[in-house]
Amino acid sequence: MLVSDPTSFRWKGLDTIKLERPNLGSQTTVATYQMMQYAMRSVLNEHFGNETVKKLFYEAGEIAGQELCKNAFDTTRDFYGFLSQLQDILRELKIGILRIEKSDVKKMNFMFVVAEDLDCSGFSLTEDSVCDYEEGFIAGIMNAYTNRKFSVKKIDCWTTGNRVCRFEVTLR
Repeated sequence: MLVSDPTSFRWKGLDTIKLERPNLGSQTTVATYQMMQYAMRSVLNEHFGNETVKKLFYEAGEIAGQELCKNAFDTTRDFYGFLSQLQDILRELKIGILRIEKSDVKKMNFMFVVAEDLDCSGFSLTEDSVCDYEEGFIAGIMNAYTNRKFSVKKIDCWTTGNRVCRFEVTLR
């Protein structure tokens, strides 16, 4: 069982999925994930409008990022050890391949580049990016690790013609 309250996401239970799915395991396809995400996004857009949906996906990503950091990271590592661990975990979970393009630890200002990301790699070109969940996800991880608040904004996105998603990560 993932959570005792299906209306409130928490990490507890995610580590038992291999037991719960002995034949299919914990893996799925990117198409399956994107099908769920974009069907959900479509329904929510119909009910609430695009700007509200973007905000909701950001907030959901933030919760997931915080839970992932609290439960899968060694938060005692120094900051560079943390960034290395972040790269490893994102690759291991097949979320994407993270590269740190710019790093100013003194100002806590970074540029993260994610290739082969789960949310929009291979998606058709649009005028609007769809990285709202990833923005929140990265913010949540950074917030949980540092106990400080970060803002994350995508600069480039696969859906707007780039082959990677680029995120500006700044301390609020």
